[in-house]
Amino acid sequence: MSAQSLITTPFGFESTASEVVEGVDLGGKRAIVTGGASGIGVETARALAGAGAEVTLAVRDTEAGARVAAEIMSRNGNATILVGRLDLADPRSVAAFVAAWSGPLDLLVNNAGVMALPELQLTPQGWEQHFATNHLGHFALAVGLHDSLAAAAGGARIVSVSSRAHLRSRVVFDDVNFASRPYDPMAAYGQSKTANVLFAVEASRRWSDDGITANALHPGAIMETNLSRHLDPAYVEQLVASGTYRFKTTEQGAATSVLVATSPQLDGIGGRYFDDCNEAPVVEADEVALTTQLGVASYALDAANAERLWELSEGTFS
Repeated sequence: MSAQSLITTPFGFESTASEVVEGVDLGGKRAIVTGGASGIGVETARALAGAGAEVTLAVRDTEAGARVAAEIMSRNGNATILVGRLDLADPRSVAAFVAAWSGPLDLLVNNAGVMALPELQLTPQGWEQHFATNHLGHFALAVGLHDSLAAAAGGARIVSVSSRAHLRSRVVFDDVNFASRPYDPMAAYGQSKTANVLFAVEASRRWSDDGITANALHPGAIMETNLSRHLDPAYVEQLVASGTYRFKTTEQGAATSVLVATSPQLDGIGGRYFDDCNEAPVVEADEVALTTQLGVASYALDAANAERLWELSEGTFS
């Protein structure tokens, strides 16, 4: 398949996670889903487990994770769901999770995230919270698990859950932490989501010879999750009334993540961006106002940006 060919599938906006994984056998495979105790993380874990994978829920709240694990296993007596503590904004927590992992890893679904924090928050290391949680924590996790991913028989996949909000902002390398520009919650979130796409581009370039590929995706707008808790309800109503968004259920919202993780069409393919279960076209984004179109911004696939972000991220999250 040429680099210019967009991957298309029989699935779309209304497809669910269980539908896209039907017929896929993940027996003997091991998966990690960050943020697997809520929202689309639960449905992603459920679908992967239903296809036979051993799934570890990497979560901040291990009690919530245990409840989700028990619920999935009660419905699927053959499922193996494990729980591990992971706080992506805390480098020590990421390091501890990596140290506790042993053996190969077939699927790493970087699903957890924060969105639209109303005020600027910096981590103890000085990183803006969206960037630290959504990008740097997942970057450190993937790098730490590289050898386990490389040990997977038949290759490993990283799924980088981004958002159409990446159209709001490129990575502002000269001021990632909003030190000299006004803080804007959605610009901060958008910057971190662009970083998720750039990570997939560069990880695939660096690690494809190790049998590791990474792709990014927009899951869709889902109001049934904790991710949207900081959004102004009036703003959401405005989006609905304007037709800017069509909302999905959590089962539909997990579909593109599961497709990217499991579809045979993506064997050996990385560095791409998907929405509604299909590869998205490149669009020229308005970096201030979120456009009504889907697609991926050219700056989010830019190889030079991806390499620069990787170099920025190396050694900074410790």
